[in-house]
Parts: sequence; structure tokens; C-alpha cells
Amino acid sequence: MDNPSTGLLKTSLQDFQFNQARSSLKQTLNRYSQAAPRKRNADIAVRAALKRNLDGLSATLDKLNNCLVRIAVFGLVSRGKSAVVNALLGQKVLQTGPINGVTQYPRSVYWACCSADTARVANGQVRVELIDTPGLDEVEGDVRATMAREVADQADLILFVVAGDITRTEYRALAELQATDKPLILVFNKTDLYPEQDRQMLYRKLETLFARNEGKRPVLSPDDIVRVAAEPAPLEVRVEWADGRVTHEWETPAAQVDELKEKLLTILNREGKSLLALNALRQARQAETAIAHHTLKLYHHEAEDLIWKFAQWKAIAIAANPIAVLDVMGGAMTDLVMIRSLAKLYGLPMTRYEAGKLLKSILWSSGSLIVGEVGSSVLLGVGKSLAAIATAFESGSGFAAYSSAAIAQASLAGYGSYRVGKAAQIYLEKGCTWGEQGANTLIQDILQQVDKDSVIHRLQRDLM
Repeated sequence: MDNPSTGLLKTSLQDFQFNQARSSLKQTLNRYSQAAPRKRNADIAVRAALKRNLDGLSATLDKLNNCLVRIAVFGLVSRGKSAVVNALLGQKVLQTGPINGVTQYPRSVYWACCSADTARVANGQVRVELIDTPGLDEVEGDVRATMAREVADQADLILFVVAGDITRTEYRALAELQATDKPLILVFNKTDLYPEQDRQMLYRKLETLFARNEGKRPVLSPDDIVRVAAEPAPLEVRVEWADGRVTHEWETPAAQVDELKEKLLTILNREGKSLLALNALRQARQAETAIAHHTLKLYHHEAEDLIWKFAQWKAIAIAANPIAVLDVMGGAMTDLVMIRSLAKLYGLPMTRYEAGKLLKSILWSSGSLIVGEVGSSVLLGVGKSLAAIATAFESGSGFAAYSSAAIAQASLAGYGSYRVGKAAQIYLEKGCTWGEQGANTLIQDILQQVDKDSVIHRLQRDLM
């Protein structure tokens, strides 16, 4: 059991990650709200995609502001998904029955825990929405598969309900859900009918299935498997009356979901806000990248012309300038102006400071190639300066040396500027997600800060 000081540190870290995510989404939403296509002939599809992604960003921010954790319940037909939700709620809200396909579409209900539990879930700040989904193997499977992917994308945590032996169809459904890189709890229902199944046996079965199908190892541990009896089968009870009569009656035992409830409350309390932050940032990253991709596509030709124009200007200016130090300074200033001009073309606000940081990142990430170009340019610039001095004394030979050094340096500088422009396009197409408050940067921070026993940590390999 964590001591109070450890619990306070975890709560403080969760709040910090949560607030960072919210600040990042606000910044992203403000940035792209001003990025509507300015071209009169802008494709309607581009405008629609931009609006759709902006609406998605806004909805994600609202979800964060409301501290709403979504838990989606998946499984095949007749596994008791709705019964599990009802048992958690403590009342029969969702319809259940022996006929396949009782749940025809996703249904959402809020989970109001008892007061003692509410105090344990992030001091009552986190709200929980349970989403019951149709069976993944029902008729009209393609439609429901699409629906399942949409629900899984919005969920912060997934419950996958099984009962009895795990089938190949369940394995495939589980593998697809794991591909969404969301924390997953395997709920083994109907333990009153299958008492011999335990966590270790189920986990070994999963490992065997994944290995046989050459899939990845299950992104869960034996502790992520919980056993419940959400709607136990009625039992025949022998009743002895005072007058000596003996009758037999059927009684339905109470639902047994304490293990699942305890597991969920532990996760919500320990990493509920971190889960919210992580999923919000992932959705923001997808939306931001999509917006930037459509914007870059719209202005592709203008951007190419702009990059070539700056490359030519830089080459001409450096060829004409005889002072080596000014070559380096002027070249860097030209690249900074080009980056800001690209951002302006795409409707992405970028300050001179941000452009400078991006230029440094491009230079460092390009490794020896651009660094070699810069070094060669400096050496050629020095040679050009010496040739310019020599020209004052020997006009013929000095001018020839100056011209060859200037042409070589201008070619290198122009090519380097073109490479910087293309690298800046790649960064902007990723939606600036690697900035200081960018979604990718904060996702990496969260993954590096979580405890090793957390459900988020088990996703680290794939998300990193």
C-alpha cells in the first residue's frame, strides 16, 4: 500500500500532466482556428476535413475540461457485456437476455460510485462513462467493426469480456483492440459456470494464441485479468417450513464484481488523469497532423516556388558578398525568414524564436550532411574573402579565384537552404507536434514518468 507522501506525489504528477495536456490542446486549437484556407478555389473536401478535425479537437478539449474518463466494454455476443455494466452500476439499466444481439448500438451510462469510492477516485474530480457496445461477431459485422474502432478511439480504457474458453474469433478481436494502443483489462465473466479457469491459465492461453498466430505478446499482465459473475445463474434452494413442508425455490445470487470494481478504482485513482491526458494528446496529434497535411497539400505548388525562390536569393546574396562571417549570418537569417514565410503561407503562426528553434533542430537532426555543407561553405567563404583581397592586387587571377569560390559556395548554400525548406515542410506537416508544448513531446514525457506497475507503462513499447 502506498504511503500518503507517495500518493500525494502521484496525484501532483497526474495534475501536472493533465494541465500540460489541456494547455497544449488550447494552444493547438487556437493555432488552427486561424488556419482556414484562404484560397478562393480551396477544395470543399479540404475545408470539410479542416472543420471536422477542429471540431474533434474542441470535443477532446471539452472532455478534458470535464475530467471525463471513458471506459468501453467490448466482446462477442452472449458474453455478458451489458450484464457487467449493470453489475458495476448496481442496477439493471441496460437490457440483457439470452437472444444474440440485444445491444444493437453503443450505449453510454455514467458510473456514479458510492461516496466512499468517489473520494478515492482523484478526490471526486474524475467522472466515468461506461460504453456498452454490440457484439463484435454479430450480423452486419463491417458496420459494427467501424463503430467499434470509433468507440475504441474515444475510449481511455477498454474492458474485453470473455466467458469460457477463448475462441479464435475472440483472439482476433482482442488483437485488433490491442492495436489501438489503449490500456485493456480482460474480464472473465460467468465464473460461476467456469470455476476452474484462473488468471494464470487464461494468460497462458492468450500467450499461446498470440505465439501461434505470430502476433505480439499480449499487452497486459496476469493482474490485468479479473474474474466476475455479473449475472450468476439461478440456484435451486431447498426450503424447510415450520409445518414440516419442504419446497424448492430458485434464487439468483448477487453479482460478483468486487474484483473488477477494485481494479478500475485503483487505475482511476492512480493514473486516471494521466490516461485522460495521454489519450487527449494522441487525438490532438492525429487531428493536428491531418489538418497540417490537408493544408500543405492545398499550398504545395506555392510552397515549392517559395523554397526555390529563397534558395536562389540565398545563393545570389552569398555569391556577391565578399565577407565570410556575413555569409554565415546572412544565410541563417535567410533560412529563418523562409521558415516563417512557409508557416505564414500555411496559416500557422510562428514567431522568430520558434523558427530559430526549428532551424537548430533541423541542423542537428540532419547530422553530418548539412553540418558538412555549412563547414564547406565557411571554408569556401574564407577562401572567397582572401580571393577578394587578392583581387585588389592581382585583378585577373584574384577575380578567377573569387568567382570559382563564390559559385561553389553559392551552390552549396542554395542546396542547403532547399534542404532546410523541405525539412521545415516535414515538421509543419506533422502539425508542429514536436514543439515544446507539442502533443508528441508531452506524450513522450508522460510515458517516461509513469510507474512500471501502471497500465500505461505496458503501452510504452508501442507508443514510443
